[in-house]
Amino acid sequence: MTPASGRRWLRPRERPLTETFNALFAPASVAVVGASDNPNKVGGRPVHYMRTFGYTGEVFPVNPARDTIQGYRAYPDLGAIGKTPDAVVIAVSGDATLEQVRQCGAAGVKAAVIMASGFAETGTAGRERQQELVSVANASGMRLVGPNAQGTANFASGAVLNFSTMFMEVAPKDGPIAIISQSGAASVMPYALLRQAGYGVRYLVATGNDADLDACAMAAAVAEDPEVRLILVYLESISDPAQLARAADVARARGASIVAIKAGNSRRGAQAAASHTGALVGNDAAIDAFLARHGIWRAGDIGELVRAVPLYLQGRAPGQGRTVVMSHSGAVGVMAADLAEQQALPLTDLQPATLRELGTILPEFGTASNPLDMTAALLGKGDMFPRVLHALAADPQADMVMVGIPVAGPGYDVEALARDAAAFSGHYGKPLVASAPQQTVREVFARHGVPAFVTEADAIAALAQYAAHHQLNAVALTSPRLEPCPLDGRGMQDEARSLSLLAEAGVPVVPYRFCASVDEAVTAFSALGGVPVVVKGCAAAVPHKSEHGLVHLRLTDAAGVAHAAQDCFDKLQRLGVASPRVVVATMVKGRHEFALGVSIDPVFGPLVMIGEGGTLLELRKDIVTLLAPFSADDVKAACARLRLAPLFEGYRDIPALDLEALASAAVALGNWALRHRTALKSVDINPLMVMAAGEGVSAVDAVVELQGA
Repeated sequence: MTPASGRRWLRPRERPLTETFNALFAPASVAVVGASDNPNKVGGRPVHYMRTFGYTGEVFPVNPARDTIQGYRAYPDLGAIGKTPDAVVIAVSGDATLEQVRQCGAAGVKAAVIMASGFAETGTAGRERQQELVSVANASGMRLVGPNAQGTANFASGAVLNFSTMFMEVAPKDGPIAIISQSGAASVMPYALLRQAGYGVRYLVATGNDADLDACAMAAAVAEDPEVRLILVYLESISDPAQLARAADVARARGASIVAIKAGNSRRGAQAAASHTGALVGNDAAIDAFLARHGIWRAGDIGELVRAVPLYLQGRAPGQGRTVVMSHSGAVGVMAADLAEQQALPLTDLQPATLRELGTILPEFGTASNPLDMTAALLGKGDMFPRVLHALAADPQADMVMVGIPVAGPGYDVEALARDAAAFSGHYGKPLVASAPQQTVREVFARHGVPAFVTEADAIAALAQYAAHHQLNAVALTSPRLEPCPLDGRGMQDEARSLSLLAEAGVPVVPYRFCASVDEAVTAFSALGGVPVVVKGCAAAVPHKSEHGLVHLRLTDAAGVAHAAQDCFDKLQRLGVASPRVVVATMVKGRHEFALGVSIDPVFGPLVMIGEGGTLLELRKDIVTLLAPFSADDVKAACARLRLAPLFEGYRDIPALDLEALASAAVALGNWALRHRTALKSVDINPLMVMAAGEGVSAVDAVVELQGA
């Protein structure tokens, strides 16, 4: 059953919520409270749009000052209608909104769109008024979109409960795209770009303050529509990660994609977001990790949000993203190669057989490699282009193709070029895009279904995004449901307890002993094999030991251990530690110092940080972040993004580092943090000594902090 017929389509997995979404997207009747006869007013636009865009249900304008509104009978209040509408648009002032919500709830309305502003986006008092709206609505089983919402729209059913001016200027058309946004402007900007490019949009939802039904829930709702292939999302906060994850899972299961902008990440952007939609800005590293974890591509701006749309809608498999660049201009090839490297888009190394065949097709002064230069000979040899494409089709490492057409005119058979490009892409299922500064050229390619871009930069960026997103989707996982486990203790743990907890988690730790006296320290030295040891003062209240002279290194005899232990006991007592202890641990020398850490994001859960360790960690900031749970392969892929990544393969006289052991330790730490996410606050392992490949890793210093004082 399709929304175009006006019939209900959402699956009854959650009956009450399903009814709510059906009431918004395919309602049998809609009331507009505060309706206006003027289609250019907020209360007039939904009425005008439903009449204009083919809505076949009943429309009930509510306005006590008029008998008819835009050709519909008007009613003085909701009760005068004589029946309960499925959905209500409330287009009155903020002060009058609460009473209308009460009336809707009492009448049994399923869903209402609140357009008034003056709520959470204004501060604490507004947030309290907003919460009252939600409480009153939910008490009767009604759900709200907004307040401060531009509204919802289903252009397949004509149910446009939305006041945007954009639809006056840019006529809607049904299509396989949904746009979900907290912001009204950020919903219609991509809409305008898509419509002007000829693409249809089925759903457009601007949720405003996300007080009740938020953008995440709306994304999950439209993901259920089997005809939606691409969901574009604009967020200033992620208030319901579970619903957004569900949207991604549902979409991915049927081959649809989600591309999202999460704005408000800079300091000033965060301030603007708070005043705009009342958003609470999350940890940006957590947001990155969460979106990647669920196969959602994070776009940086509106241009990137819509740039690769034609590739998503075609749905051709990009393989490993290995790309061939071809043009009749050497300069285009050079620039495209530079751009591909900047975008981390791999240009394929063509197979010898492919190169030999190309050599028989191209003129002697052409370039049978990648980038491939067909030269101006393309003008006089009409069969060159399809023959080149045929040669590339046989190459197993040519996954995608970018065709640059910097100039065309008399002598260039653009129609044939576009037709051949489309035939190649369609027959072999390989993504192919073109770039051309001339609009007339782009129009011909677009008419044949070939994505066409103004510049090489846009074409390369679109391919890179599409291929990388495809790979992201391939490794996205469904979040496991794990019950949290408690941990004994509260607050900062001393080093001995911290190392003990990490060992239980499966993270390799340095051999050590926890000692309450000098004699115990000397005994520990012998028990550890008499090898060089370190003696450290151990107290939860003194986490930064080096600053207080509480670290003694490279001790090789019992006398030295005894002296170091006594020094630590004395200093800890002077620092006010009631029961001083020392740790005696084996000296471990790794090939490189790393840091491994955990922070618990209140919204997304445990984040595991991996990066270069030592005292310059915060200065160098060479780190990557993963959202637990994750796999060893995820760790390896993340570590490849570190500036020190070449060390994992070996560098000059430095042997390759043990990436396998590092990945294993990170996975163990992430799984442990996930199990104990309600009890854990943070973990700081610095340094984690990473040995040569095959020799393992070892945590030599750690601080675990639990919740509570």
